[in-house]
Amino acid sequence: MFDFAKKEKEILEFWAKNGIFEKLREKIKGKAPWSFLDGPITANNPMGVHHAWGRTYKDLFQRYKAMQGFDQRFQNGFDCQGLWVEVEVEKELGFKSKKDIEKYGVAEFVEKCKERVKKYSDVQTQQSIRLGQWMDWENSYFTMSDENNYAIWHFLKVCNDRGLIYKGHDSVPWCPRCETAISQHEILTEDYKELTHDSIIIELPIIERENEFLLVWTTTPWTIPANIAVAVDADIDYSLVKGGETDDKFWVATALVDKIFQGKVVEVLNTVKGEKLQDLHYKSAFDTLPAVIKAHEENPEKFHSVIITDPLLMPINIEEGTGLVHTAVSAGEEDFKLGKKLGLPMIPVIGDNADYLEGLGEFSGKNAKNNPEIILDYMKDWAFSVFPYQHRYPACWRCKTELVWKVADEWYIKMDELRSSLTKVVKKIKWLPEFGLDRELDWLKNMHDWLISKKNRYWGLALPIFECQCGNFEVIGSKEELEKRAIEGWEEFASPAGGHSPHKPFIDKVKIKCSKCGEIVSRIADVGNPWLDAGIVPYSTIKYFSDKKYWSQWFPPEFICESFPGQFKNWFYSIIVMSTVLENELPAKTIFGYASVRDEKGEEMHKSKGNTIWFDDAVEKVGADPMRWVYSKQNPVNNLNFGWKVIDEAKRKLLNLLNSVTFLKTYADSPAGEQFPTSNILDKWVIASLNKLV
Repeated sequence: MFDFAKKEKEILEFWAKNGIFEKLREKIKGKAPWSFLDGPITANNPMGVHHAWGRTYKDLFQRYKAMQGFDQRFQNGFDCQGLWVEVEVEKELGFKSKKDIEKYGVAEFVEKCKERVKKYSDVQTQQSIRLGQWMDWENSYFTMSDENNYAIWHFLKVCNDRGLIYKGHDSVPWCPRCETAISQHEILTEDYKELTHDSIIIELPIIERENEFLLVWTTTPWTIPANIAVAVDADIDYSLVKGGETDDKFWVATALVDKIFQGKVVEVLNTVKGEKLQDLHYKSAFDTLPAVIKAHEENPEKFHSVIITDPLLMPINIEEGTGLVHTAVSAGEEDFKLGKKLGLPMIPVIGDNADYLEGLGEFSGKNAKNNPEIILDYMKDWAFSVFPYQHRYPACWRCKTELVWKVADEWYIKMDELRSSLTKVVKKIKWLPEFGLDRELDWLKNMHDWLISKKNRYWGLALPIFECQCGNFEVIGSKEELEKRAIEGWEEFASPAGGHSPHKPFIDKVKIKCSKCGEIVSRIADVGNPWLDAGIVPYSTIKYFSDKKYWSQWFPPEFICESFPGQFKNWFYSIIVMSTVLENELPAKTIFGYASVRDEKGEEMHKSKGNTIWFDDAVEKVGADPMRWVYSKQNPVNNLNFGWKVIDEAKRKLLNLLNSVTFLKTYADSPAGEQFPTSNILDKWVIASLNKLV
């Protein structure tokens, strides 16, 4: 049996010993350029077989263009900063929260993150070489580099000069384990899981109406202490229903009466449009808690009242639930937007780790997500019914913890002002497959402002935003500008003895003077969204700041290649935004995408399921060429179901080719031997065609 792995290692050794790649580069040097930009692989773990699919494509395209005689840069990239690295380092060190990091030391933790990146960038380099990929491995770029970080500073400075950066107070998806906001761009479809939570329909007694209640349903009981209002649709019919042996009467959407009362005999006492319920006030189980009392005192007219929804902000579904929607302004995205429009008060209920805040009585200090029973137990006398409910619920893309929604001060880039320009740029790009254009346009149409900040994190871009207590904030656009503006801490940060990279905690030694009031100002503590890191690489890696002639020669790249599913809202999106802002130019002429690698049964690969196949295991078992064959023949539109049966089929096809070569070598005439003349015109044509080919 032919040993692919053994033969491949012999070939790799031959390439290295004879400098084959270097000879190729010398041969094409100075010829017409063909620019390829590598989307950076995260240097955080060894490669899986899914990584090898994209790297095979990249190698094929670059080899093909080299065979055509085009000069190339052959630069590989590594993504370095962000939660993906932080979470793994926390696991290594046995940390459970940010308190452990701060006790260990931020500088020491950041250094550990750098070490992990360096370790796995080396591992991935060797794995890529084993795959047969040709790159200039000695000159890979790293998104943690000074060049990359300062390039992002420049981009943010340009954004601020155009009035695009602002500090928002908003309800955001929040990971209680990582204790940071998760942007819209980071929540992928695969991060939504089918989960079952206890849901509750609660009875809220209407003030000054005897035995009359609002029936309100929620799938997130932990948010009930934050309740401010009950939303109804002005145009939906609502009925007052009497059922059971008591005199209690309940308001519910007319269309849901049978579903809620499950066929029991009920008496419909009244039916009105939702608008007739507006401004009714009700009591809740939490009215005696200090935080709730405070919200009532601040705005008694709108506190615990029935409000009319805006269907564009909070549509009301009459296929499930009760048709009356629990509105917790501080604990939901739609709730916050509607509350902001209507001027509703707000009750903040959880801290960064999802513990209930002070002012919530017996709940204070207890975790809202880890202890869902505490609310249900407390509300047992207010519960109409409690039942399990299966729904799609988002989790942190990195640690897989269920998300919550909380109000936080975060930094954003306005997108409405850019939407038209972004759309024009996207339409200039050639998308392969063609449906990529529609996917990207759909994302641009529906995207929110870009949340670029991450609180309570340590390993990442130091956002160059200096915010003064007077309300003024300034964005620093370069290392040189920071040095010029610095009034203290510069020597400690940038001295030859220190020579620190622009990361926490070193960069935070530097203070500037507020240009508005003259006070000393520190950098905000936040780090940046990690997609800023990868989005700037068309500029940071092609000498945009140091050699514009060189940059013009290689920009925009002819071709980029990454997996489609998540990149429409991540890397593709970030390079499009940053290139549009900086040059109003497309970031690449062609964007080629491919689907996802699944297991042999078509199921997603996960370590927890035990169906993940690591690259090292696969390449030693079957060799790289059979894997490359499988990747190359796959229609990139379709998911690739990877398994040993698929590989065995590829090996058989390759063995047929090898057997043909062996047959030819064994029986074909020696090129140096005696040639037999032929007068047959067809034979002459075949020989001429062969000579033309070789």
